[in-house]
Amino acid sequence: MFKYVLQIIVGTFILLCATFIAWYEGSAIVDDSLEWKYSTPFTEWLNKEVTNGSEISQLDYFVYAVKFQPLYPTIMVISFLYILCVIGFYLIKNKLNYATHYWGIVGCSMILVSILFSNASTYGGKTFFWTFLASGLGCILVAVWIKKFKDKQIDETNHHIYQVEQ
Repeated sequence: MFKYVLQIIVGTFILLCATFIAWYEGSAIVDDSLEWKYSTPFTEWLNKEVTNGSEISQLDYFVYAVKFQPLYPTIMVISFLYILCVIGFYLIKNKLNYATHYWGIVGCSMILVSILFSNASTYGGKTFFWTFLASGLGCILVAVWIKKFKDKQIDETNHHIYQVEQ
């Protein structure tokens, strides 16, 4: 139990540090008025037209960081995925059927998110596309591997039972 809690604490610490740095880097949008039209979806959802940098939503800082400074937003995604992995391992370590579903759902979710970045024109958007796609495919491969392992265990158990009956 302690090793899982420690890993979650470390993952959360990295996530928080990366979030703060990404937020700081994204705050450069306040001074980049040419990007206000293209990098402020959250402000637009609030039905606001940006005429001054102080009107920009804090969430749009992350959009700008993803587009132009993707290192720390990518670290945020990876650390969040790591936290999900640790939680998943802890909750379903001996329940192979649940593990297959868990990793399959996480993998499909990541692939669906990658679709949002599939037409990205910036380096950061492309980085996010590949990060989510690779993570999603990795999780699906884990689900397939667990499924094969589970099926192998069932076959070995059935073979052993068959030999005992004879």
